[in-house]
Amino acid sequence: MVPPTSLIGSFVAADYAVFALMLLVSAAIGVYYAIVGRGQSSSREFLMGGQSMTAVPVALSLTASFMSAITVLATPAEVYRYGASYGLFSLSYVLVVVVSSEVFLPVFYRLGITSTYEYLEIRFNRATRLLGTVMFIVQTMLYTGIVIYAPALALNQVTGMDLWGAVISTGVVCTFYCAMGGLKAVVWTDVFQVGIMVAGFLSVIIRAVVLQGGVSNILNHAELGGRLNFWDFDASPLRRYTFWTITFGGTFVWTSIYGINQAQVQRYISCKSMTHAKMSLYINLLGLWIIMLCSVFAGLCLYSVYKHCDPWTAGTVSAADQLMPYMVMDILRDYPGLPGLFVAAAYSGTLSTVSSSVNALAAVTIEDLIKPYTHMTEKHLSWTSKGLSEYFIFLLIYSCFLYGSLCIGMAGIASLMGSLLQAAINIFGIIGGPLLGLFSLGILCPYANGGLAGLLSGLVMSLWVGIGAQFYPPLPEQSRPLGLTTHGCNFTIAADAFNWTASPTEPSLYTTVLQQNTAERPFLADNWYSLSYLYFSPIGTLTTLAVGLVVSLLSGTLPQMVVLLLTILHVVSN
Repeated sequence: MVPPTSLIGSFVAADYAVFALMLLVSAAIGVYYAIVGRGQSSSREFLMGGQSMTAVPVALSLTASFMSAITVLATPAEVYRYGASYGLFSLSYVLVVVVSSEVFLPVFYRLGITSTYEYLEIRFNRATRLLGTVMFIVQTMLYTGIVIYAPALALNQVTGMDLWGAVISTGVVCTFYCAMGGLKAVVWTDVFQVGIMVAGFLSVIIRAVVLQGGVSNILNHAELGGRLNFWDFDASPLRRYTFWTITFGGTFVWTSIYGINQAQVQRYISCKSMTHAKMSLYINLLGLWIIMLCSVFAGLCLYSVYKHCDPWTAGTVSAADQLMPYMVMDILRDYPGLPGLFVAAAYSGTLSTVSSSVNALAAVTIEDLIKPYTHMTEKHLSWTSKGLSEYFIFLLIYSCFLYGSLCIGMAGIASLMGSLLQAAINIFGIIGGPLLGLFSLGILCPYANGGLAGLLSGLVMSLWVGIGAQFYPPLPEQSRPLGLTTHGCNFTIAADAFNWTASPTEPSLYTTVLQQNTAERPFLADNWYSLSYLYFSPIGTLTTLAVGLVVSLLSGTLPQMVVLLLTILHVVSN
């Protein structure tokens, strides 16, 4: 049975206390490093932790940075709808870490740069650097806007937690510890927050396992419902999740994050040696696997609990991303404090991502937009950077009010993209893909000089397919969501509010079919625009590489300094 939202309980004092404690501890870490750091007198110390960090805390920070509230809320919902094949990202993570640590890290670390986009001016020209910086800022602002607002909206609608109270408190705490403690505060707060994320997942998983009679029952329900679909080798690029879309497309998406994204690069080059930097990436792999295991199994628990009465189809929640908080309030309502722990887990993901974004935005603004055009002292640069940290986070909060139009805007974009998770990955695919192609061109192709032309071409191509997919989303028969049913519900469903119908296809499996108007769909809508969203990044990357190489051959190439390239000698020596 699926209880109506009004009957599943709401936040109580103990839940608010747990949530508040998480915010207070995060703020306290900022105070500690502000006192210990004694003002952090240089911009490099503030932005890079004085390049004194060790492998383990940086590894946990790398894990937390992009394991946001979107991971906590949306990944289980994806597993609920499409099956456990999403767990194959664990294989992609291995490839991503190897490529990032052996291809990109050595070049960035040897150069001793603070912003990754400094490399673009050294390797190509200033125009390429500026375009890359602007693309990163746009990407990060869009992603962080979704990370701040959308989880707050999902939790508000199900738990009753105050929407703007959660947004503002999150923003204030992030502002405080980013501005007070710099990168060291961000890294150590991430360490605390990744622990909260795992604890929140475990509280839900353990309760679901007890209710459903053990892990074996949950896995049995998942198998009967077609959710244990790990090894789907369908080669169709239109399928949302298959072995190929995840291991190929997913590798490009996450390499654009771990290999070249300022927020991640800034962390591992803050390590005190290249050995520690590489170790941080490989240790981080364990953290990624743990978070992935928790989120996938939480999705299987979600299916096991609601296998006979889907809350989404039944109309008790309005979006798939609300399924996890709905289940939390349903199964944990008799345990005061545990719903608060899960919400703390979701907001720990938000805090870690927002703080990473703010610190990275401050870094690129100082290094790419202020330093090259001013003659400020290091002391002034440090204070300017702190001010920018505060400015950017408040800009993001005000953006949530400004996104008050973007509230509908961001939530609208997310729903058009299919889910919070898809919205986030689309941003990294459409913008991060061409940037990955640009850095790969510079590092792997010694005589290439067509970076700017390649970047513009890759961006146009990825925008074409990405925007087209928003106007003409894939039909269910192409993306193939798995079966959901309301046959076990014992209350009246407001079916008129949703364009969904349920019909049995097998004794243990029901198919939910989204009724869409397929008239007037152009030819490209059912092939090019219906590609799995995980392929947006490879399209941008490969287009950038191809055009960059062609332009280089046509315009004549120039030899580059060895320090800017990855050579066989560097691979062997590193």
